[in-house]
Amino acid sequence: MAPKHFLQFNDFSREEFDYLFERTRWIKDKFKRYQPYHPLFDRTLVMIFEKASTRTRLSFEAGMFQLGGSAIYLNTRDSQLGRGEPVEDAAQVMSRMSDVVMIRTFEQAIIERFAAHSRVPVINGLTNEYHPCQIMADIYTWIERRGPIQGKTVAWIGDSNNVCNTWLQAAEVLDFNVHVSTPPGYEVEPERANLYGTGHFEQFADPMDAAKGADIITTDVWTSMGFEAENDARIKAFADWEVDADMMRVAHPEALFMHCLPAHRGEEVSAEVIDGPHSVVWEEAENRLHVQKALLEYLVMGRVDGK
Repeated sequence: MAPKHFLQFNDFSREEFDYLFERTRWIKDKFKRYQPYHPLFDRTLVMIFEKASTRTRLSFEAGMFQLGGSAIYLNTRDSQLGRGEPVEDAAQVMSRMSDVVMIRTFEQAIIERFAAHSRVPVINGLTNEYHPCQIMADIYTWIERRGPIQGKTVAWIGDSNNVCNTWLQAAEVLDFNVHVSTPPGYEVEPERANLYGTGHFEQFADPMDAAKGADIITTDVWTSMGFEAENDARIKAFADWEVDADMMRVAHPEALFMHCLPAHRGEEVSAEVIDGPHSVVWEEAENRLHVQKALLEYLVMGRVDGK
């Protein structure tokens, strides 16, 4: 039987996410009570990094250790992948020596090719197009603080990047709404807008309009990895898209502010907001650890009942 992969958010159904969020709650509670839980004893996670990382490496490596398994870090500069070995060949070999693989790379096509030739589950740790583990953590953070996300509104302010794309997928799967506001020229790609334009997604020219009444206000750096040459132009173009106190005031009174980090105070978000009472960015970062443990358990073991 072909392994199950998590390459995009919509690889899983709403029912599967309900299960994963409940497992996250249980696993996190065990961790906070200092109660060991080692379902992946003697299992190995291979982590392949082509893009630099802090939170992704730490959360996956610590998470696999906390589940009783081992994690091996590979950078493409230090492996045969960086010397021209075909992705398909690397997948055949690595998946015979491990139980699950996480890849953080540039093009989504790379991880899709790897998964097509892997004998074990493959997880998207980030690509140019999608960041599904981050949105799992964000949504779990909302559930933990406020309850179900169905019917709520998320306002995405800034660049229509991989995180934004994944919010659009999540809205379709979990039945909530996304308001997107970007500067001219940085809008959601037309083909993606058409794909997700079925009642869960709306674009706004004015970021304040996108934020009105929203339950979550979220953003990301204006210049993602791989776009550093555009930094000066982006800082000028995005100047009016900073999430500040005025924007939070037009959101729902109990709105939460989220950011996948790292953040640049004074650019995409003001210090007053990210360090203020609406911000849950530190809980959000921690929850990467816990949702990914639930994900690893599910992909390696399948559903776990009676725990």
